[in-house]
Amino acid sequence: MGTEAKSEASHVRFVGAVAGIGSGLTKVAVGHGFDTIKTRLQCSPPGTYKNAVDCLLKTVRNESVFALYKGATPPAVGWAAIDSLLLGSLHNYRLFLIRHGLTETVPGTDVKRLTLVGHGIAGLFAGWTSALLATPMEQLKVKLQLQLQRSTSDRQYKGPIDCIRQIVRAQGVLGLWIGFTGSLAFRSNFLWMFGSFEALMRAFSKLDGTPYAISTPMANFMSGGLASFVYWIMAIPADNIKNRMMATPHNLPKPSFTATARQIFVEGGLRGYYRGLGPTLLRAFPVNASALWVYEGLMRVLGAEKTRH
Repeated sequence: MGTEAKSEASHVRFVGAVAGIGSGLTKVAVGHGFDTIKTRLQCSPPGTYKNAVDCLLKTVRNESVFALYKGATPPAVGWAAIDSLLLGSLHNYRLFLIRHGLTETVPGTDVKRLTLVGHGIAGLFAGWTSALLATPMEQLKVKLQLQLQRSTSDRQYKGPIDCIRQIVRAQGVLGLWIGFTGSLAFRSNFLWMFGSFEALMRAFSKLDGTPYAISTPMANFMSGGLASFVYWIMAIPADNIKNRMMATPHNLPKPSFTATARQIFVEGGLRGYYRGLGPTLLRAFPVNASALWVYEGLMRVLGAEKTRH
C-alpha cells in the first residue's frame, strides 16, 4: 500500500471518532433533563414519585429548574468521548466486517454493502467497547443526579471531581467501574439500535423516485429517532439494573448484577424493570434523531459516507 493509500485508510478509520464527538454533545444538549427524571424514577425508593410528571414538578419546585441538569458536567465532557469511542469503533467494526466478507449486493447493482446482521454485530461490539469509558462517566452522572439538596454545600458530592475523590478513597480506582456488568448488558442493545437504524434507512431509500421521497439528512433524522424506540424497549431492563448498581453508596458492599436484578423484581415485579420508560421514550426520539443526524452529516462532510454501507 502506498503512502497516499495509507493516509486515506487512516483518515477513514479516524473520522467516525470525530463525528461521534458531535453526536455526544448533541445528546447532552437535547436530553439531559429527561435523563435526570428517568434516573430518579429508577433509583429512588418506591413511592417517592407517583410518575414522571410528579418527579418533574417536585424536582423543579424543591430544587429549581437547574436541578434537571445536575450531573451534566460529566456527560458534557464524557458523552463526547463516549460517543467518539462508540461511533468511532462502530465505523471500524463495519469496515472490518466488510473486509471479511459479511456483505451482500445492493439490488440492481454490483455494489457490495454490509448486511443488516453485520450492522447489528458492529453495534454489539461497539457497545461493549464503549462500556469501558461509559461506566465511570455514568456512575458520576447517576450519583450527582440523585442528590436532592438545593444547596451545593448540603450535598455529599460537591461536584464530579469530589465524587471521583470519594469513590476512589473508599473503593480504589476500580470503584469507578462499579456497574460494569450492568453497563455491558445495557450497551449490548446497540445491536438493536444500529441494526434497526440501517433497516429504516434502507426502507426510506426505497421511497426515492416516489412522491414520498425524503432527503438523506431527513432519513437519518427519522431513522435515528425511530430506531431509538426499538433500542430503549429492549434496553430499559438492563438500564434499571445498571443505574441501581451505580447508585449504591460507596460505603456499602459492591453490588452484583444478579443480586440487583433480584432486588428490583422483589420490589416491583416485572414492571420494576421498566421504571423510567415513559420519560425515556419521550427523550429518545429528539435526542437520538438529532445525534444521528449530526453524526451521519459529519461523516458525509468528512468524506466517509462511501464506507457506511
